[in-house]
Amino acid sequence: MDIALIIIAAIVGIAIGFIVTKVITSNSSKSAAADAQKIRTNAKSEAESLLENARREADAYRKEAELEAKDKALKYKQEVDEENKERLREVRNAENRITQREETLDRRGDSLDSRENQLSKLQSKLDAKNQKLDSAMAEVESRLEKAAGMTPDEAKQELLETIHDEVTHESAAIIRDAETHTKAEADRRAREILSLAIQRIAADHTSEITVSSIHIPNDDLKGRIIGREGRNIRSFEQLTGTNLIIDDTPECVTISCFDPVRREIGRVTMESLIADGRIHPAKIEEMYDKAVNYVSDRVMKAGEQAAFDAGVHDLHPELVRTLGRLMYRTSYGQNVLDHSLEVAYLAGALASELGLDPAPAKRAGLLHDLGKAIDHEVDGSHAALGADLAKRFGEREEIVHAIEAHHEDIEPNTVLDMLIQAADAISAARPGARKETLDAYIKRLEKLEEIANAHKGVERTYAIQAGREVRVMVEPEVVNEAESVVLAHDIAAQIESEMQYPGQVKVVVIRESRAVDYAK
Repeated sequence: MDIALIIIAAIVGIAIGFIVTKVITSNSSKSAAADAQKIRTNAKSEAESLLENARREADAYRKEAELEAKDKALKYKQEVDEENKERLREVRNAENRITQREETLDRRGDSLDSRENQLSKLQSKLDAKNQKLDSAMAEVESRLEKAAGMTPDEAKQELLETIHDEVTHESAAIIRDAETHTKAEADRRAREILSLAIQRIAADHTSEITVSSIHIPNDDLKGRIIGREGRNIRSFEQLTGTNLIIDDTPECVTISCFDPVRREIGRVTMESLIADGRIHPAKIEEMYDKAVNYVSDRVMKAGEQAAFDAGVHDLHPELVRTLGRLMYRTSYGQNVLDHSLEVAYLAGALASELGLDPAPAKRAGLLHDLGKAIDHEVDGSHAALGADLAKRFGEREEIVHAIEAHHEDIEPNTVLDMLIQAADAISAARPGARKETLDAYIKRLEKLEEIANAHKGVERTYAIQAGREVRVMVEPEVVNEAESVVLAHDIAAQIESEMQYPGQVKVVVIRESRAVDYAK
């Protein structure tokens, strides 16, 4: 940069000298020629001097620049050499580490090969020992067979029998302990819940009968009821479908019929005829039509009152009507509408004690026997018929399922199903609620004894206490103490699965050995 400035300055000086010379030459012309020549000579000398100085300075600057460039190049080369040396050291270090790892891997490989050889030797020794052990076991088994006089299968069978006895004893002990603890806790809790629910529901029971006695003002009216040649009584029985009994009982006639609705219609018809005093076939037909309408109206009101008493709302009118018909339906002498109301109350109380919503329980309890109002008209169980009827008229699925499951026509799988079953059983088992026919009672006792007698080792069975207890006598040489516990459990489980009964059945297994001798 400095050299270029010097050169430019020299050129400018020469140009100035040339211009000065030109000006002097033009001004002086001929008269100053000598002076001009002198001036040109001096200017030329001065310009050459300046040019020489500029050259020298330029050479000096060039040499200085070359030295500076060489210094920079030397420094850069030194830096590059240092960097290369550092990289070389890193490469050598990496090579050393790789070499060390390779040596370590080689050592580990040698160690693994050595261990593999040792394992092979040990396996060979183990195989040899196993062969010796197998031969020794075979020899021992042979000696044991000779000493015991049994084959391996016989010995296995004896071992299995021994294990079976031990397992039976242990299972009996486990069952006994589990049953004791579970029954104690379950009985305490169930007794508490049931007692609270039953105490909250107080209901009177009146046994329904199949006859209705009607008071008449005097015995002279009996002849008018019979009519000329019995035409009035025949017309009455034909219209109402009942039997009219007129005997020597003073001031009383009796209407008999197993259909309670027909019996009620006959009773209302007869009372209306007696109150009117005119008794003839046309009047009987007229009073019969009025009685039919009257009973139909009572059925609807009874259904509405039952739904109101149970706190169940939004029932379909057909369900209300069908529910009211249960007022004239009995089961084992128990009025079914009263029974349905009681089941609704009990189910609601049980649900409350368990911390559940009582509304669905009351609804399902009230409708659970709905099918009994139509079971004589349609084939099928009353539980299935009631469930179908409830589903047809818009009841929820949980209510329909509880109705159908309350006699286990289908498998109960919800808490609501179990609540309705329990409430139904409590209502039916109340003292005086139902009466059982002799044939059904005998068949139930025979079935209890039949179930117990079917088990192995049972000698005799006695159903006592009206079928509430079964005493099972077993053969002591066939059934041991542990097996008697299992037997009682199996019999109780079979009774639960195959029979229907109120309350509970106690199973008692008795095992005793007696040695009797006489001194003579």
